[in-house]
Amino acid sequence: MKLMEQKCEPCRGGTPPLSRQDAQVMLSEIPDWTLKESSIERTFQFKDFKESMKFVGWVAMTAEEQGHHPDIHIYYNKVRIELSTHKINGLSKNDFILAAKIDDLLKTRMGQ
Repeated sequence: MKLMEQKCEPCRGGTPPLSRQDAQVMLSEIPDWTLKESSIERTFQFKDFKESMKFVGWVAMTAEEQGHHPDIHIYYNKVRIELSTHKINGLSKNDFILAAKIDDLLKTRMGQ
């Protein structure tokens, strides 16, 4: 099942983070995201601040529905989103699921 079709599941402390190899495999479904040491991130660009904030609102609602919350950085017409699972100090499948859902928002809600 594709990442976009899945739902985030609660993580438990003590669960090991994904291996770099497993993260690379999941990254193939979300190629616009960058794999960092213990997170994935992507920067989105919009025409102005209003569009940036509209996107952030959609991201916030989706994150709340999934129970998995990103770090969001807003720079006027740019939004950088970082995902990692703080409870396990690394990446979990939830990070990739939410990233896929955020990518879908860009297409379905923002028309990009």
